[in-house]
Amino acid sequence: MVARVNTVAFRGIDVIDVDAQVQMAAGLPAFTVVGLPDKAVAESRERVRAALGALGLALPPKRITVNLAPADLLKEGSHFDLPIALGLLVAMGVLPADEIGGYAALGELALDGRISPVAGVLPAAIHAHACERGLICPAAQGGEAAWAGGIEVLAPDSLLALVNHFKGTQVLTPPEPALAEVAVAALDLKDIKGQETAKRALEVTAAGGHNLLMVGPPGAGKSMLAQRLPGILPPLTPAEALEVSMIHSVAGQLSDGRLLRQRPFRDPHHSASLAALVGGGLRVRPGEISLAHLGVLFMDEFPEFPRATLEALRQPLETGRVAIARANTHVTYPARVQLIAAMNPCRCGHLDDPALACPRAPRCALEYQSKISGPLFDRIDLHVEVPAVHASDLSLPPPAEGSAEVAARVAAARERQTRRYGGVDGDRRPRTAAPGTNVPRTNAEADGQLLEEVAAPDAEGRRLLTEAAERMKLTARGYHRVLKVARTLADLDAAESVRRIHIAEALSYRRIAPGRF
Repeated sequence: MVARVNTVAFRGIDVIDVDAQVQMAAGLPAFTVVGLPDKAVAESRERVRAALGALGLALPPKRITVNLAPADLLKEGSHFDLPIALGLLVAMGVLPADEIGGYAALGELALDGRISPVAGVLPAAIHAHACERGLICPAAQGGEAAWAGGIEVLAPDSLLALVNHFKGTQVLTPPEPALAEVAVAALDLKDIKGQETAKRALEVTAAGGHNLLMVGPPGAGKSMLAQRLPGILPPLTPAEALEVSMIHSVAGQLSDGRLLRQRPFRDPHHSASLAALVGGGLRVRPGEISLAHLGVLFMDEFPEFPRATLEALRQPLETGRVAIARANTHVTYPARVQLIAAMNPCRCGHLDDPALACPRAPRCALEYQSKISGPLFDRIDLHVEVPAVHASDLSLPPPAEGSAEVAARVAAARERQTRRYGGVDGDRRPRTAAPGTNVPRTNAEADGQLLEEVAAPDAEGRRLLTEAAERMKLTARGYHRVLKVARTLADLDAAESVRRIHIAEALSYRRIAPGRF
């Protein structure tokens, strides 16, 4: 007899069915796990043996073989502990095979029989729903699995509680969907005095989902501006919250199994490696750019990041996804982010102040800013200078307008874009969008013929854009990014069409090339 238990493996956020097969045969006592397991799976033998011992059960003196099929798929992670233990209990006659067969199981076993949290419960629950199965997961993540809806979720805190449930001596209460608490916004734009141009650029960035580069001396407020961007962004829609939470679930970063409600804000240090930023490593985990999906990726001291790391951003910023290729696997993660980059104009940071600038100015500025390649620079929609704040500005009272007022205008502009592009779920598709294509959420995601339709400027605006593109030597990408920003400016003005004034402001946020600040 072979006992079978359904479980899953992960390839990115994609879920793959795995059949945990347990056989007990006559022969010398042995416990073998096959099916291309990694070190964590191979060590499950000792965790499972100890957990069964905590229940007062001992493995029979037989040859025990556990096969994780398909055998040519690499099995990674400790979540195979629970399905292996359930397969052994079925093979030993402790649990009924027909009831276990209707569930998929994942969880890590402690030596005392408790079931510990694991990564990937949310996508596993959604996959179980598609396969019309129930799900058995750790108690701490029951609220996460409950969001799949329409499936039976068993979330025991221990293996003993699960056994008692199937024997009818204990009933497990179905978990309720759990949401992360919304942190009270403590950072407000009222904290920033002066920098009106930068604040305007930040508002445009939030309204259209654009990328932003801020250049200015140390202490000008670049980091303060970036940290206040989440406070003016609209909240995640239910569909977006599920999309973002699936990535964080695979990465094992959902606190207490609660879905995220706020847009992510990731700010990796400039010493971050290539794998840390775009994803990778031994188990091909999502990187910072994927963990910031539908949120903000703030990169301070932009030129100080390794050149290879910066160049790796080019494809994700263009396509909204990151593809990680390895010899044994190919994984794709979503990566639709708003890149907010901040940098000094030169290494010493005081290019415009002769009293503080180093003796190598202005040549040092050209060398420093040139660390950002032209193709990467071209993918950033808005380039804004953040000058030093004077002492006279700091002595003024706080500005009257704060994050709440700006957030209201941003929300109105985003609502116009949702109506224009057909909503997040694509229920009202633009007439130029072909069936099966990804419907944009924001102006920054619009492209091709759709962009030409929704951001077509009036005659004066087109003439200005054509002349400026020739003088500034804009690339085709730069030309279209000016159109995207202009469309956002029109949305902030509640204008149906893009006018010359919108083109002119969009061009003011466009620089020619690195080293020209």
